[in-house]
Amino acid sequence: MKMTPKTEAFVSHFGEMGSRWGMTRTVGQIYALLMITEKPINADDLVDALSISRSNVSMGLKELQAWRLIKPVHFAGDRKEYYETPDDIWEVARLIFEERRKRELEPTMTMLRAEMMNAPVSEEGHYAHKKMSEIHDMIDDLTSWADELQKLNNKSLVKLMRLGSSVTKLVGMKDQLTGKKKD
Repeated sequence: MKMTPKTEAFVSHFGEMGSRWGMTRTVGQIYALLMITEKPINADDLVDALSISRSNVSMGLKELQAWRLIKPVHFAGDRKEYYETPDDIWEVARLIFEERRKRELEPTMTMLRAEMMNAPVSEEGHYAHKKMSEIHDMIDDLTSWADELQKLNNKSLVKLMRLGSSVTKLVGMKDQLTGKKKD
């Protein structure tokens, strides 16, 4: 499989960014190529296109399947397994958020809840307890808001995202009208 210069640039950049997003460069490159290729791709074509080992491709595909970001596809008469990504980019964003929440936020919330159950025994402990409580509440508020966003259909989600600064202006106007101070 031969990549165009445009595809090569995207795949390369996505691989570099992937390493900043908590995945390996190789996994990022595999996902990028699968995402922008119209037809499903098999592992051999990924090896060829990306010039990486078969074992790296296999491990990358397993990781992407664990994140539910790709799914295997089979074609009649062909024994190879092909892979594709969801067509809907918003579905991809939802899957990534859901998986990151499970892997990062939920363990943090579990630890914070457990620590907050223990009463502080010193002045420093009181301060730490207060800060942990603030962190817990902030993460809880963010995940509650994200839950509401996850329920929106794509059209409504896009509308909300495009409102952008208009929403913050509305909140500021409400605060002015009700006499609340900005935090």
